[in-house]
Amino acid sequence: MCAFNPPDWSAAREELRATLTAAGWPDDLIHDAELALHEIFVNAWRHGGSPAPLVVVLLLNRTLRVSVADDSPAFPEPRLSADPYELSGRGLHLVRSLTHRFGADPRKHGGKSVWFELDAAA
Repeated sequence: MCAFNPPDWSAAREELRATLTAAGWPDDLIHDAELALHEIFVNAWRHGGSPAPLVVVLLLNRTLRVSVADDSPAFPEPRLSADPYELSGRGLHLVRSLTHRFGADPRKHGGKSVWFELDAAA
């Protein structure tokens, strides 16, 4: 575990919130998207070795896609059985439960991009 605080993710969070608010998304889905973004952002910093992970927020039709890129080629692996008293280890389970789709793709010049998609309510 890193001994330092993660980099500031407020600009990414503000972009995400502004995009979804302008599109008329409800507050509960905006909150879910922010929490999922926070989890994959911190994982990119902590496990991906990126001091400032790259965040891309896209809203296509009524689907939000957020991706966070880091420098590590190792794909995320959710823990099968996280001890309920551990301080970490449940983030990817949380992302999976908050979003409609979740995954990771290799990047062309190394590293990976971890992403999630969330669909707007009809």
